[in-house]
Amino acid sequence: MPMWLLPPRHPALRILAACFLGATVGRACEQCRLSYFSGMEAAPKASALHPAAKVVAYTLEVGERTLSPAGQPVRVLTINGGTPGPVLRFREGDVARITVRNTFATEDASIHWHGLLVPNLEDGVPGLTTPRIAPGGSRVFEFLIRQSGTYWYHSHTGLQLQGGVHGAIVIEPRTPVPAERVDHDIPLLLSDWTDEAPREVQRTLLRGSDWYAFRRGTAQSMLGAYQAGKLGDYLSREKSLVPAMDLSDVAFDAFLMNGQRAFRLPGKPGERVRIRLINASAATYFYLESSPGPLRVTHADGQTVTPFTQRRLLIAPAENYDVVLEIPAAGSWELRATAQDGSGGVSAWYGEGTAHPTPAPPKPDPYGMNDYLRAILDQLDPEPGATEPARPLSPYGKFRAAQPHPVAGTRRDLTLKLTGDMLRYEWTFDGTMPADAEALRLKAGEALRIRLVNNTMMHHPIHFHGHFFRLVDHDGADPATAPRKHTLDVPPMSVRTIEFTADEGAGDWLLHCHLLYHHTSGMMRVIRVTGADGAEPPHAPFLHQMETGFAWGEASFLSNHALGFATYQDGRSNWTTSWDAGLGRRAGHEAELTYQRWLDARLGVFAGYRFDSMDGGVNGPLVGLAYLLPYFVEARLSQQSRGETRLGLMKSLALTERLKLDLSVQHGTLTGTAGSAHLRYLLDKETSLIGGWSSDFGLGGGLTLRF
Repeated sequence: MPMWLLPPRHPALRILAACFLGATVGRACEQCRLSYFSGMEAAPKASALHPAAKVVAYTLEVGERTLSPAGQPVRVLTINGGTPGPVLRFREGDVARITVRNTFATEDASIHWHGLLVPNLEDGVPGLTTPRIAPGGSRVFEFLIRQSGTYWYHSHTGLQLQGGVHGAIVIEPRTPVPAERVDHDIPLLLSDWTDEAPREVQRTLLRGSDWYAFRRGTAQSMLGAYQAGKLGDYLSREKSLVPAMDLSDVAFDAFLMNGQRAFRLPGKPGERVRIRLINASAATYFYLESSPGPLRVTHADGQTVTPFTQRRLLIAPAENYDVVLEIPAAGSWELRATAQDGSGGVSAWYGEGTAHPTPAPPKPDPYGMNDYLRAILDQLDPEPGATEPARPLSPYGKFRAAQPHPVAGTRRDLTLKLTGDMLRYEWTFDGTMPADAEALRLKAGEALRIRLVNNTMMHHPIHFHGHFFRLVDHDGADPATAPRKHTLDVPPMSVRTIEFTADEGAGDWLLHCHLLYHHTSGMMRVIRVTGADGAEPPHAPFLHQMETGFAWGEASFLSNHALGFATYQDGRSNWTTSWDAGLGRRAGHEAELTYQRWLDARLGVFAGYRFDSMDGGVNGPLVGLAYLLPYFVEARLSQQSRGETRLGLMKSLALTERLKLDLSVQHGTLTGTAGSAHLRYLLDKETSLIGGWSSDFGLGGGLTLRF
């Protein structure tokens, strides 16, 4: 019997039917997925389609070892036993045949060929374009090499990129072209490393912890704002519900070049070195600077550009630049990569003799939000002859494509908003979670212009799979020589516009933020290229899924009462249990079990059950609303079945980097008015000292544990 025909007096039967139907649909979808990929894998591969091409073969084994990237032995994900993996070298016109073996015991694996123009099936997004590589399994990738330049590869499974699954790709042009002479050619992968398990990093970000900002020295507080002369700006930002600007989400234990904390470049005085810079980090923008003087940039995202110089080069995650250095006649010189948030860096040294270090860029002012936004606007629309700022944006206004590229005569326009909720750590396009978003459909051969509107207080590197796009300029320059890229930095509260033609084959192509923890939280969208007549191409029945469910909580044990909560969050849903129970002579308790659904960043609805033995309290189901007021004051209005209507207000004040004051007041029609004020002093990520007053339980002190 269909579940919707079951009488309402049989809730158990409804649940069983729903479970059965869900399992049946899940198995059917899995069969559809397997059938889809089986059919696609049966098609002729590149070596058969291009029999005259040279086949260049590699084998990549994805696995794990115990290594010490930051000095302490930890689990590291590896390719062929190390990180980064081997450099894959090809010549334009070759056929790449790459066998990827998964040696994990329980994890799937994948490899995406970042920036390469490949058939949709070979793109390496598991479950969307390419079959997942199961534990103990393997897959052979084959594709024609249709371009030259610097690119890279990395896992597209979960958080494996953070664990170390990445490597460089170098492709020589089919016919050598006159270029600047170099004596050494060095791929240099920049990465960030944390000794924490990446899943724990994601969980920490989701629970709204300030721990990483505290570790980096960028946590904001009222005292810090007062000392910086920015208390008015701080309060104005809080009033407007604008979260603190953050140049990075995570506090990393090390920054690496080719997997090392220090690197030595080859070469003798007078020799020239091409550095193929690849930002393979999970979440870090870097400033690149060389102590002898400005960097000479010859390529961007693998594409030849009219050479230009840049004193301090900002490189976003997933971007790459080729720069040429000349080794001075005497001295040892530094090529320094400094994290944009000023939390650290890593260096390569070249030459021999007296050391000439590169000065670090000025650190950002965590309270200078307005100043920083004004600087961004100035750089996006610079005055003629303006000097390079100390903390520049990406140098897109300086470079032009060396060879003109086609520009579409007609196009379709689309706006995508980059949206985020820092409190819940939710990142999306247009405020829509990927599971709820329809694919953006585009006919083969159609041109699309996308306005990327960043409504958040963070930079976002946006990457489009399988295509190059051109950055649309507004300075009147020839659009045929506009920068041509596969990854683009979109600064906070700004707009970038890109344009591309859907000429790389039908199928689903991923557009996403390449900050790993933003991507896995939801900032991705599928662009589906259909037939020229709009006919749907074959496509996998599943979106590229990421893990979204995480649990956390905290418990405070004071001398007079115990309180805390535990929650499980999946997307915009939270299942939460909370409690506050008196100890000793202070009897009584209150506890709630609730399900809450956030409708947007400010408004949520909830329902559940309350157990209340306090004066006037009753047990019973409840429903309610949660709303975020100015100054980040959380208001909760609830109605309990037995007549208790309750309004509560809660606010946490960051007095210093370590000291917070938690205030709450609530009034119920049966329970009257109650309030509390507690000070928390941060000891480490898991513990704080707590002390304060509760109208129900009096004065007390103790310890808070986070889990």
